[in-house]
Amino acid sequence: MISSNEYGSHSWELLVTVDHQHEEVQKEFLLRVTGDLHIGGVMLKLVEQIKISQDWSDYALWWEQKKCWLLKTHWTLDKCGVQADAKLFFTTQHKMLRLRLPNMKTVRLKVSFSSVVFKAVSDICKILNIRRSEELSLLKQSEDALKKKKKKDKNSKEPVTEDILNLCNSPVSSGLSGSPGLYSKTMTPIYDPISGTPASSTITWFSDSPLTDQNCSILAFSHPNCSPETLAEMYQPRTLADKAKLNAGWLDSSRSLMEQGILEDDQLLLRFKYYTFFDLNPKYDAVRINQIYEQARWAILLEEIDCTEEEMLIFAALQAYHVSKLSLSSEAQDFTCESEVDEVEAALSNLEVTLEGGNASNILEDITDIPKLADNLRLVRPRKLSLKAIKPYWFVFKDTSVSYFKNKESAQGEPIEKLNLKGCEVVPDVNVAAKKFAIKLLIPVADGMNEVYLRCENENQYARWMAACLLASKGKTMADSSYHPEVHKILSFLKMKNWTMSPQAVSDPESIDMKPECFISPRYTKKYKSKQLAARILEAHQNVSQMPLVEAKLRFIQAWQSLPEFGLSYYIVRFKGSKKDDVLGVSYNRLIRIDIATGDPITTWRFSNMKQWNVNWEIRQVAIEFDQNVSIAFTCLSADCKIIHEYIGGYIFLSTRSKDQNETLDEDLFHKLTGGQE
Repeated sequence: MISSNEYGSHSWELLVTVDHQHEEVQKEFLLRVTGDLHIGGVMLKLVEQIKISQDWSDYALWWEQKKCWLLKTHWTLDKCGVQADAKLFFTTQHKMLRLRLPNMKTVRLKVSFSSVVFKAVSDICKILNIRRSEELSLLKQSEDALKKKKKKDKNSKEPVTEDILNLCNSPVSSGLSGSPGLYSKTMTPIYDPISGTPASSTITWFSDSPLTDQNCSILAFSHPNCSPETLAEMYQPRTLADKAKLNAGWLDSSRSLMEQGILEDDQLLLRFKYYTFFDLNPKYDAVRINQIYEQARWAILLEEIDCTEEEMLIFAALQAYHVSKLSLSSEAQDFTCESEVDEVEAALSNLEVTLEGGNASNILEDITDIPKLADNLRLVRPRKLSLKAIKPYWFVFKDTSVSYFKNKESAQGEPIEKLNLKGCEVVPDVNVAAKKFAIKLLIPVADGMNEVYLRCENENQYARWMAACLLASKGKTMADSSYHPEVHKILSFLKMKNWTMSPQAVSDPESIDMKPECFISPRYTKKYKSKQLAARILEAHQNVSQMPLVEAKLRFIQAWQSLPEFGLSYYIVRFKGSKKDDVLGVSYNRLIRIDIATGDPITTWRFSNMKQWNVNWEIRQVAIEFDQNVSIAFTCLSADCKIIHEYIGGYIFLSTRSKDQNETLDEDLFHKLTGGQE
């Protein structure tokens, strides 16, 4: 039997643990509460009972069993579902976090553990002065990389001391507004666009930020490379399955750090997650450009992305003799004299990079005339077993299709075959030294991909046809304003690859100090002796020796973007109805199904043809519908399906950005596209 007094009482005891640094004061408190008491009232009762005079404004209640914050202070305990068995933790919302940046430097700063990751990354980027924070996210290091690090620490005789840049006194982390996150035409230039040094007029700007002098140089400049021994000890993915593991640790942007098990002073990686670098501008983006360059550099050195020997030497030349040396000299120089303003503006117009590859406002097109290409090329079909595998034909490129004829005279009639390139994969097959200029086309057909090669005679012909193929694969014609900049970009990359043997270069005294193993991935350092590599890097360097610092980094980024595997994030999946695992490559404009054993693309699906996508959270299956009644469904084996769902939605969100958008990003739209209804 229950007494009338007990029956009429609605109050109960709630245990709250307080996270404070006062050892003499107890940490656990029992509060007598009722279900209709709101969260704000609970916190007020608690602070009155603690009797410690301090600022409690950053504190909030964390519900340990449910792994959630109780941030809606007007909600009652009943509405939150809090009962007597709940264990609540009264703790700070902003905590210290160690972040490993793309340049492998570690910064320690205060981050909101209660905001969703999308907002936390935005605040982090304001501290670091990186615009377009929506392109970045936080990543947990893969287990294989951690195992290799532990093994290295175990084998090392000396204790490993990590050089950490402490930014814990940053204004943003304490809730104040930071630097503007988006481009504005009225913004004062923050950096010199040639050297990347902070502009003299913005020294005062830096004084309110943790990014003063030395800190800025750590983030905006490249520093001497690590030793070959250190590089050898770092984790390098060997297979597609290994590469898939690298992408398994992305945090959920719609949940907070605490909700995802991240603890105070944990280490996470800050990385560019989405490979659509929008509105790169040297006037404002010295840190951003350097961090993108560093992410590209490490991806190439650790063989996370494949490239040819010729391309590897170009990357090495840009790193070894250009960026490294110029960064060291730039830190001691000031290029921001008033007399140089005109030169800076002129250089900027050449350096601005956009998603489509440059500013094409000066190109005048006659829109009534659809351009076309017509030329003699050679066709190669590797899968057809015939004696004459390579045949010359007369090719005509119009709209998004390539037709070929027996000869020029028969071009008025019916073509032998018409290849529709919309949605195809375009892969360069080039060796400048051997005068090989081929375009590999993987054209979607009912049972997979049809493989065709187009062989060109020279650089100019290759650049025109390659640019046309790239645009056609995206559903664009040569009338598009990005065609001519694309041709120019391809030609400039080929020019960098085109070097000749120079006796002066080989005998260059600088080669004595050079360790090519610092700039070349292990696969190629095993093939050649150190002196041979040094000589070849010096040869390649002749074509890039006159570039200013920021342009060298932008060229490196553009060359990285030209690689066939650029921007692909891999996941191991099982397609509905399939009996074996496949790899799914997620890019900014398409999904690619890849054979896990051979690495060959099987099918490509473009986002532009996507009608809808959703997730069945019960069976963790992603389902996507495309035009022409094409639908696919798969479960993800190497990561949570939420990660792929967020990748697709994130890329679609980023495609809605416009350079005229001076307002803040539509965060609600991002969560609507990426969050899912779990």
